[in-house]
Amino acid sequence: MPICSVSELSGRLAKGTRLLGLDLGDKTIGLALSDPGCTVASPIDTIRRGKFTRDAEALIRIVRDRGVGGLVIGLPRNMDGSEGPRCQSTRQFAANLLEKIDIPIAFWDERLSTAAVERFLTDEADMTRRRRGAVVDKLAAAYILQGALDAMAHAGKAGATHPSTSSG
Repeated sequence: MPICSVSELSGRLAKGTRLLGLDLGDKTIGLALSDPGCTVASPIDTIRRGKFTRDAEALIRIVRDRGVGGLVIGLPRNMDGSEGPRCQSTRQFAANLLEKIDIPIAFWDERLSTAAVERFLTDEADMTRRRRGAVVDKLAAAYILQGALDAMAHAGKAGATHPSTSSG
């Protein structure tokens, strides 16, 4: 399966399958899962990053065990919308993953997702720094996935798409 836009992703999903959202960090991968109707994202886990093969095997296990039909990976664009080394690394991760599993993948602009989650956890949830560190990555993945799910729902109703969903 190729990398596609979020609007194309919905058409490539088998009925009743879920989307898995990924927030790729240097040390961890935050994970979130949609419901089978692809309307709500829920944080599920964090994978401690290691070698790519081990990370890929863990993701493939989750895809198979949880009925996942597609992936949404946060794309860490710069604030001006340009792509730097982190975007290149994320795109390479997706390309390498496609060599191991045939699944549609879309990118979603993740600018400020971690900052928004950390602000919420600090201001609203009043969490300690240690506790925030344990949940921020999977909550950021849920934030990313929910943005993509909302765009898919909106595109289905109005034919509009998010400006950063292109695969190029």
